[in-house]
Amino acid sequence: MLPKVAIVGRPNVGKSSLFNRILGERLSITDDTPGVTRDRIYAKASWLSQEFYIIDTGGIEIQDAPFQVEIKAQVEIAIEEADVIIFVVDCRSQMTDDDEFIAKMLYKVKKEVIVAVNKVDDQKYKDNMYDFYALGFGELYPISTQHGIGIGDLLDEVIKHFPNKDDAKEEEGIKFSLVGRPNVGKSSLVNAILNEKRVIVSNIAGTTRDAIDESFTYLDDKYIIIDTAGLKKRGKIYENLDKYAQIRTIDAIIRSDVVVLVLDASTGIIEQDTHVGQYIEMYNKPCIIVVNKWDTVKKETNTMQEFEKDIRDKFKYLDYAPVVFLSALTKARVQTLYPMLKLTYEAYRRRIQTSVLNDVVIDAYQMNLPSFFNGGKLKIYYATQVGVEPPTFAIFVNDETYLHFSYKRYLENQIRKNFDFFATPIKLEFRRRD
Repeated sequence: MLPKVAIVGRPNVGKSSLFNRILGERLSITDDTPGVTRDRIYAKASWLSQEFYIIDTGGIEIQDAPFQVEIKAQVEIAIEEADVIIFVVDCRSQMTDDDEFIAKMLYKVKKEVIVAVNKVDDQKYKDNMYDFYALGFGELYPISTQHGIGIGDLLDEVIKHFPNKDDAKEEEGIKFSLVGRPNVGKSSLVNAILNEKRVIVSNIAGTTRDAIDESFTYLDDKYIIIDTAGLKKRGKIYENLDKYAQIRTIDAIIRSDVVVLVLDASTGIIEQDTHVGQYIEMYNKPCIIVVNKWDTVKKETNTMQEFEKDIRDKFKYLDYAPVVFLSALTKARVQTLYPMLKLTYEAYRRRIQTSVLNDVVIDAYQMNLPSFFNGGKLKIYYATQVGVEPPTFAIFVNDETYLHFSYKRYLENQIRKNFDFFATPIKLEFRRRD
């Protein structure tokens, strides 16, 4: 698992600007209006070849501002998840009661806290920086998110405090997690797969609080299954146990080779299901959608097709995910999961020879030339695969601003069609050729 770094602070001190500066792209919304960021925003970043997850959070303040309860709950989860915390303060203002309030929150956690004093580019406010030594976290790191000053020194310090990688080898096998809202039958599906009652099954929503790993073999293939607690809505995670359950579920998704999203056929798809699905998209994970309790549904003509159509309408961002209908209770169709898990795992790690990839991409380009967009026409020179898990491709062009999103989707579909990236997302990175 990659280390995690949480960015915390009061509103409008530049947390999202720092997040974007570290990533090198505008992912978080930034604005001079306090309170723009409410939920946690995750992205993968790297510094000096060290990869990590960076988490942007909403601004905490003492006063009863809108959404403060929800924001504080999200920040607390980010703090619990993080290995290192960047506490952002504003050099242009003296230390505030909100800064002290956040500092008291951070005193309670045994995590490395690094204080980044933002907006030091204005010399007339620079002396204010020294006030923040009173927060009690030791050395201060002056930065300017606007001009990039001090970001390298800050990140040098951050990566010093990452945990040492575990030298112990993880158990081999295809690792997959079962995720979903509470009471969709995840634990029953674990039991059906393992063919024995190793986990408690209950009709009471929220029985499973921890992520549980179990290894097993099926037709000589090794698997590790991770059961997880049901993910609740963002507004329903104020209890400590629910916060820890969400953290463990997210960790399970991160360390999975394949994520199985479990839906409940008896209740249909609800908003909470799509919320869970967004975590899978966020971490670019392969996905198989399982419709459980199919035995409880009254079957009519095209019942299965109609249900799948509803899935496609509500999970457009998981359009690569196959759908399996089964019953954990009766074990009907459970065996259909295994070949899908194997195909997905292979696709997630697949590498394509550059010459073969170029043939496909250039042929696709010549068969369907892009339209004039944003002041010019896109020209593709060559493509190469630059990563796996998920498969990631760099496509070198004359100017990436000429790329229309529909043409990007067209190229993605052509690559999928030719190389069978079953159930896995693929990433296309368009780069200007020097």
